[in-house]
Amino acid sequence: MPYRSVDQLQKVLTEKVFHYAKDSKKAAGRALGTLVEIITFYALKSWKLEHNIAIERPLPEFLNKEITHNVEYSLHPSIPIRSCEFNTRDLPITARKIIKTSRIGCPEDLIKNNVLLTKENILRNSCTICDRDISFLNVYLDDISRDKGHYSIHEMYQQPFAIFECKRVGIEEGMSKGPQTIEKAKQGAYVARSVSALQKIRLRDGSIGGVIQKRDNSFIYDDYYKLLVKIIASNDPELLSHFIMTVGVVSNHGNWFTSQNHNKELKVLAQSYDWLLFLTDEGIAQFVEEILLNPVNEVSAARDAFIKSYTGEKGVNRFTKVQIALDADHALQNFFESNLSTIESWFNIISPVGRNLELLRTDLNILSRKNWKVIHNDRRT
Repeated sequence: MPYRSVDQLQKVLTEKVFHYAKDSKKAAGRALGTLVEIITFYALKSWKLEHNIAIERPLPEFLNKEITHNVEYSLHPSIPIRSCEFNTRDLPITARKIIKTSRIGCPEDLIKNNVLLTKENILRNSCTICDRDISFLNVYLDDISRDKGHYSIHEMYQQPFAIFECKRVGIEEGMSKGPQTIEKAKQGAYVARSVSALQKIRLRDGSIGGVIQKRDNSFIYDDYYKLLVKIIASNDPELLSHFIMTVGVVSNHGNWFTSQNHNKELKVLAQSYDWLLFLTDEGIAQFVEEILLNPVNEVSAARDAFIKSYTGEKGVNRFTKVQIALDADHALQNFFESNLSTIESWFNIISPVGRNLELLRTDLNILSRKNWKVIHNDRRT
């Protein structure tokens, strides 16, 4: 590892990239938070889940629509409804242009102002073009050449089957930990515990039990993770219709300690999310070193997009989970596909104990392939 800690890495970015900023250390810290989100997003894309992903959509609490929470990534049941070709001379590819070209009905007041691909070749990931009652329409850029491109339109159910949240808090000079770390941990824990029909309860022996209510007001209860496995394997609409798997991704040893040495904040998150992943210092450092500081030619476009996003001048950010330069997106996709086993090793599993990342990927793919149309039709009866 070229840097002994993420905090040392933050200092390097402060000096080499963010020297122009009034608070260069804070700017570097925010950029590191963005990198955690990007690593998580491209890992999900490498798991072939891109067409299930929505970004920063408001998620209501379980049967309490008055309170919603924005989460980084929500994974939704997805039905492909149209694939379209476009000419690159016709950029930008706007939501209105997509709806008109594809002849998909959408009321005028529900059409979004989002742009899938701008004239400057800035791509919008998980681009929502229309909101509906129990669903919304997302469009994804599937491939593009010099002259032509293809995108696919998917109908997404509003109710996701999983969420991913990324948590990182920077350390101020002279402090041993970020002052808001525990508050952010509690916020994440609250969301994780409030969005799914599967509820956690603390048992008298200190273990975690799970309970879910059926329509006849009876309850199914068991050890939490045994019940979680049962629900994922099931095709029973009663178990699945309001179930959401919750996944947290945390980083920075300076605040969260390590996967072997938990502080209070990490314990709060570990007992709240279904899965808690720890993105290691080594993983972040390797990503920054190979993508941003000393990239080979194949990924230099990602570095260029990163640098252009942080010049101190106003403009379009081209290196975030929402908007990214098209050539940077291609570079990152190739990097992740070519190095997926190494990238997966960057994540430690905090909870559940004894599980691995392959199991999480398998569970997500099982959930994505459920017959959600039948499940949601049953839910509305």
